[in-house]
Amino acid sequence: MQLRAQLIDGIQLVSTQGRIDQAGAEPFSAALSPYLADCCAGQPAIVLDFAGVEYISSIGLRALMLAHKQATAQQGRIAIAALTPLVAEVFAISHFDQVLKVYPTVADAIEALR
Repeated sequence: MQLRAQLIDGIQLVSTQGRIDQAGAEPFSAALSPYLADCCAGQPAIVLDFAGVEYISSIGLRALMLAHKQATAQQGRIAIAALTPLVAEVFAISHFDQVLKVYPTVADAIEALR
């Protein structure tokens, strides 16, 4: 899985697409790992742009939870933005939208984390 990253207003915007399921969760975690390593106090927060994510399964949610725990342990900040309707439904049903910071748009997330 390929992630695209760009620094915007001091925030590391990381965009992904496709499915984060049984086949995609491990490649997603591996691709996100270098960004998480730099997500600590005094470094840019991460906004994950999920506008291109078609589906996320429980193993994908687990990958996000582990990323969140790592960022928090390092005193970093991570948020998710622009969920597609199906992914938003999975987040709502699993209450993941109450565990992680989720914003309707990338601009909202960047503004909140600046």
